[in-house]
Amino acid sequence: MGKVTGFLEIDRQDQKYQPASDRIRHFREFTLRLTDHEVKQQAARCMDCGIPYCHGDTGCPVHNQIPDWNDLVYSSDWQEASRNLHSTNNFPEFTGRICPAPCEEACTLNLENVPVAIKSVEQTIADKGWENGWIKPEVPTVKTGKKVAVVGSGPAGLAAAQQLARAGHDVHVYEREPKAGGLLRYGIPDFKMEKHLIDRRVAQIEAEGATFHYGVDIGRTLPVDELIAGHDAVLLTAGAEDPRDPKLPGVELEGVHYAMPFLVQQNRRVGREEVTEEPIIATGRRIVVIGGGDTASDCVGTAFRQGALAVTQLDIRPMPPLREDKLNVWPYWPTKFRTSSSQAEGAEREFACATLRVVGKNGKVTGVECARVDEKRRPIEGTEFIIRADLVFVAIGFAGPKKEGLVAELGPELDRRGNVKADTERYATSVDKVYVAGDMRRGQSLVVWAIREGRQAAHAIDKDLMGATSLAW
Repeated sequence: MGKVTGFLEIDRQDQKYQPASDRIRHFREFTLRLTDHEVKQQAARCMDCGIPYCHGDTGCPVHNQIPDWNDLVYSSDWQEASRNLHSTNNFPEFTGRICPAPCEEACTLNLENVPVAIKSVEQTIADKGWENGWIKPEVPTVKTGKKVAVVGSGPAGLAAAQQLARAGHDVHVYEREPKAGGLLRYGIPDFKMEKHLIDRRVAQIEAEGATFHYGVDIGRTLPVDELIAGHDAVLLTAGAEDPRDPKLPGVELEGVHYAMPFLVQQNRRVGREEVTEEPIIATGRRIVVIGGGDTASDCVGTAFRQGALAVTQLDIRPMPPLREDKLNVWPYWPTKFRTSSSQAEGAEREFACATLRVVGKNGKVTGVECARVDEKRRPIEGTEFIIRADLVFVAIGFAGPKKEGLVAELGPELDRRGNVKADTERYATSVDKVYVAGDMRRGQSLVVWAIREGRQAAHAIDKDLMGATSLAW
């Protein structure tokens, strides 16, 4: 905890944003950081709540010791706070920026709608750790002689690679793209997290002994059998990239795209990578985004920065309440009305809205036909209407890992949702020597869950290879 009476004396204060009119003119991060004094004040609000739900499975998948580092920040021991934070989370500067903060929803002070600003404190600790040179490579003193492959370099793969390298294994990370990061780099826009943060972590992991191989697509450019034969263990962390099929008439029209190609292209442009596909540009166009989640919101923010004329977001769910019923929901993640920074930049939002079909003329999209829905999300006859559109982005989630290539050649057992099957003790697949973690195992999820699974999978692999492990998870 922080100050005993801090929660009574100090109001909640969180990071603010640049005005929307300013931030839509660039792709950089736009949060206005709190001062060190303000962060200490927020850490001081952490109370002696008895059961800190913020750092159990309810509030933090990686089990960050939030009350402990809040107290350290309040005491101005930033270096020890950084050490404590990194003992559970390999990449707190990532989660401090893009995690939706279930820890704050689980905070006892959230019963009064004024939770501790945990996310801002976490980001500040991590950033201060880098600024002061406290975050350094942890090079193992002894090598095990074991060789481990990690397929995919998203947050699960990076976390696992770092943990396994620190255990002394010869770690090789195989990445299909030209740079590491997975959806951290190519899916999440720079205005939410700039990519030099990933580059800095990759350099640290390389210094700890891991080797990154880029442009390698397992199952295509490198056979799966060859990969398995050349390593003592193989960890699959290739994500859940297969978009959910909307089964929507008209999706074949020119101007209708899944969300990820749009986001990936823009991230490549910002990262000064070549875009070889047909450009998808929102400049001067009317945009309709189908879906109500984070990916849909990222499409909204990206479209505004490209100069879209208007953006409308469609959500089949009813408009949620402004406040949740605390006694029925807390400390779990509640369904309530939320407005992302991208939505606040000028998006029109349609709730309880079913997408019936995409309409067009001469093979090009001209609009989206919608209808209101009842409580069972069935279209209500007579409520149909059309929203004009020059571009339509489908952002309704992912159906699991792509089956062609790696999964098809490897042939592991899949679960009923189409993910690669494994438990959360050993993370072992049905194929000998092959393990799986992150979205490829659990399905589409949060970055913080990917980090947790990468750490736990590394723990399991080290234990299987060596008979025991000292890796924390």
